[in-house]
Amino acid sequence: MTAILKNFIGGEWVDGSGVTKNINPSNTNDLVGEYAKADKAQTEKAIAAAKAAFPAWAQSTPQVRYDALNKISLEIIARKEELGRLLAREEGKTLPEGIGEVARAGQIFAFFAGEALRLIGEKGASVRPGLDVELTREPVGVIGMITPWNFPIAIPAWKIAPALCYGNTVVFKPAELVPGSAHALSEIITRSGIPAGVFNLVVGSGSVVGQTLLEHPDVAGISFTGSVQTGRKIAQACVLSNPMKKFQLEMGGKNPLVVLDDADLKTAVEVAINGSYFSTGQRCTASSRLIVTEGIHDRFVAAMTERLSGLTVDDALKAGVHIGPVVDQSQLDQDLRYIKIGQDEGAKLAFGGELLKRETPGHYLQPALFTEANNNMRISREEVFGPVAAVIRAKNYDEALAISNDTEFGLASGICTSSLKYASHYKRNSESGMVMVNLPTAGVDYHVPFGGRKGSSYGAREQGSYAREFYTTVKTAYTFPG
Repeated sequence: MTAILKNFIGGEWVDGSGVTKNINPSNTNDLVGEYAKADKAQTEKAIAAAKAAFPAWAQSTPQVRYDALNKISLEIIARKEELGRLLAREEGKTLPEGIGEVARAGQIFAFFAGEALRLIGEKGASVRPGLDVELTREPVGVIGMITPWNFPIAIPAWKIAPALCYGNTVVFKPAELVPGSAHALSEIITRSGIPAGVFNLVVGSGSVVGQTLLEHPDVAGISFTGSVQTGRKIAQACVLSNPMKKFQLEMGGKNPLVVLDDADLKTAVEVAINGSYFSTGQRCTASSRLIVTEGIHDRFVAAMTERLSGLTVDDALKAGVHIGPVVDQSQLDQDLRYIKIGQDEGAKLAFGGELLKRETPGHYLQPALFTEANNNMRISREEVFGPVAAVIRAKNYDEALAISNDTEFGLASGICTSSLKYASHYKRNSESGMVMVNLPTAGVDYHVPFGGRKGSSYGAREQGSYAREFYTTVKTAYTFPG
């Protein structure tokens, strides 16, 4: 009988009020594990533990925080093969992608270990004679973290690491669909030497655990990554709560990749394949709109279909697999629904979009490429979150730029060109938070800011030194020496 893995509250592993089953999307007969579900009372207990631990942790020395975060980093990296296999097994991204994500999580903790030693303030002269002015940063308090299923260890890492670095305490609610990586990360954190209550894990539903975090007055901030619809509800709840909560939202994307006539065709195709289809297209930074100018359009489409036909879709743990399964049946149904919508709207399904059968029962979908799409179609405006991309024809660079920016989202964008003029213009004029030139829209460094504009993000950026904007609050202090 499989042991039910517990939640972590106030320094202890505790049973839950129910069980979440973790199913392998590459083999739905494979039960990855069973995980205790927290209820409202347990979530409130975790919040109380975090609140009680906050004063001492907020006053802890930079060395103490450095030591803890560095220890977490070292164990994650030492176990990246093992943890990467767990991640690929429960989420469905390929094993190399899973190992790479785990390594990134370790690097994030290492970065913020260093940041704990680098947090400084400012001191200056007042405009009033004889006064000194000091600007310092202090932790916010108890932070509730709500993370998605598509990056089950990297996204928790880039929330938890800065929160602990800057002296906050944490109540962590991972996605119920992928509790394995979250539980493994939590075990590592508990062995880092942090005091009881500083970090708490509560696996459970958004309607119970998430809602409790939003409503509880002792939660000072919410960091959320997920859908636009849920993000809007969180924003409203944080504003209406008493006291109001600080909140940070990372939501959807409908990211454009512009391909100009002067682009290197091979580079453009590889950039598009990687950005659109790797990780099964289940990335908020995926390039789902391929905006291609007329002079290269037909050659690009032909090269894309040829490249797609050579990709292997299979069990995420098998060697040589390019694309794993869709994460679960619900997401697969959504992908298939949008493929039908695209066809009904008049776009041409130039490749793929079919269900695939493999040795084991799983959620396998052939990557889909639409052509003859336009930017008014739903498949060009709504986030599918699967291995589906649409080619939109543009007359020239100016029209391509206009189409690129014609979206409610603004997370990532890209351009493939050999022209420094167009690359420079696009970097300046693309209405997105992150711009790539001759690179996939998906894939960013761990030490620089992550985030977007418009409907994609709200609040301070994540990752890098900019993370301090959310996880700290600024205090201005005046002194009259007398």
